[in-house]
Order: sequence, then C-alpha cells, then structure tokens
Amino acid sequence: MKTNDAQLKQAYDFCQQLTQSHYENFPVASILLPKRLRRSISVIYAFARTADDFADEGDATQGTRLQQLDTYSRALQQISAHDFQGSDPIFIALADVIQQHALPIVLFEDLLSAFKQDVVKNRYLNFDEVLDYCQRSANPVGRLLLYLNGTPTQQQLQQSDAICTALQLINFYQDIMQDYTEQDRIYIPQDELTAAGLKESDLVQANSHKIAPLIRSLYQRTEQIMAFGHRLGDQLSGRMGWEIRAMTLGGIQTLALLKQQQDSGLLVRPRLSRWLMIKIIIVSASKNWYRRSADQLLKSKIG
Repeated sequence: MKTNDAQLKQAYDFCQQLTQSHYENFPVASILLPKRLRRSISVIYAFARTADDFADEGDATQGTRLQQLDTYSRALQQISAHDFQGSDPIFIALADVIQQHALPIVLFEDLLSAFKQDVVKNRYLNFDEVLDYCQRSANPVGRLLLYLNGTPTQQQLQQSDAICTALQLINFYQDIMQDYTEQDRIYIPQDELTAAGLKESDLVQANSHKIAPLIRSLYQRTEQIMAFGHRLGDQLSGRMGWEIRAMTLGGIQTLALLKQQQDSGLLVRPRLSRWLMIKIIIVSASKNWYRRSADQLLKSKIG
C-alpha cells in the first residue's frame, strides 16, 4: 500500500501519543535522546507496547491473544516483503522506520515470539530458560536502539544484550508477587526452587526470609550480567550515550535498592524517587560521573 505524507504523519503522531500516555520505569523516547530518533523510537515502543498488551491485558482467551499476535506477525512479513497492505498506523510508521534505518526484521519477530510465549508458558525450568526468554523479550529493544544510532560493533551488541537482560531480570525480582498473583507467572527457576526445598507458595509469603538465599543468589547473577555490559554507555557519544547511561544506571540503582532490603522484606517493590531519578540523569550526563557511580553501586554488598 502506498502511503502519502499526510497518512505517514498521522501514523507517527499516533505512535508518539501512545508512547506519551504510558508510564515506564525507565526513559522511553525521552528528551535525552537525539531529536532525530525520538519519533522512530516511539514507533518501536508502540509496536512492543501494544503487542505486549495483547499477551497480558484484558480477559481475552488464549486463542484470541495468539490470533492478535499472529496478525502482527503477518504484518511484519508484509513489511519484510515490501508489501504491507494494512491501515494500522503503527505498522504504517514501522514500515517507514525499518526502511529508513535498515533495521533487522528478526528483532521484531523475536519480540513477538516472547509475547506469544507469555500466552502459553508461565513457568521456567531453569535459569537458562529465563535467559532465553530475556534474549527475545528484552535484548531486541537495546539492539534496535544501537542500530538506529548507527552500525554497532559485535561487542556493543553483546554489552547491550547484557544490560537489557539484567534490566528484565530486575523487573522480575521487583514483581515476584504481582506476577504470581495477577498473571500466574513465576520467573524464578523451578529447579532452583526444588533444590532449595521451596514451594511456589513460599514466593508470596509476607515474610520473605525463607526464600532470601535463593533470591539473593539471583541478584548476584544479575549483577554479574549487568557488570559485563554497563560500560556500553561510555563508548557512545552525544544524547544516545546519555540515554543508555541513564537507563543502565537506573537499573543498577534499582538492583542496589533490592540488595539493601532486609531478608524479611524482599517482596516490597523499591521505587526510584523523583529526586533519585533526577540525580541519575544528572550523573549520567558525564561519563566519568556515571562510571564512578555505577562501579560503586555494583560493588555494594548484598544484604
């Protein structure tokens, strides 16, 4: 379908409005980003947000959720074949973004694969299965940011993967009770629960002292993953580097707050205060300030 300038502008405007209407823990298409990329990032966010909602929100049946996600898969296939025929503003804008920046379609397909998995899978046998999910649910977003910014090196892609995986894991550990009670999902590896002599119900007891050793071991692994990637922002100049440093430091700070909680209160979700978020943005403006702050937080003791 041929799209005229007015239709394309309307499609981009729709994606930007959708992005601005949703709250996220970390900056999305924020003022830290280069102005030239904000619209494109809003389109990617609109795609991911709506697809994620198909998997999670409302009371649709499993079959309906998968059909909705399959519709997105077919639209991606059409974009890949340069033959998109629909009228959905998200895909009108997405086709333009993918073409302009030569973005790998496989990254969007990976996201959809993860969302489809959310519909049919709610337990993970081991930590490798959790990491595989993160590879498809989180890592594509970081890679897309790097591709929008230019031509990333293999090392930068790997560092981005580490940051995004760590951020996803941190979100899991903040939402253990919410995921279990609202979505019947557990991202704590089943084999590790069994080895620790724990039952699933132990994960949502008000006093989390019993599960603390296992949860803290997961914090430690997440910290190691983040440590591998956290210098990515040092390598990127301008506003993109600032944005990535801020997102990374926000995750590191959240993990530090999780680590500081008492064994009996690990299920309380820590929140970054407005002042702390402002501080993160300011510190991330300087590579040296960011490096010192990130290194100090990553070296802080657990418990």
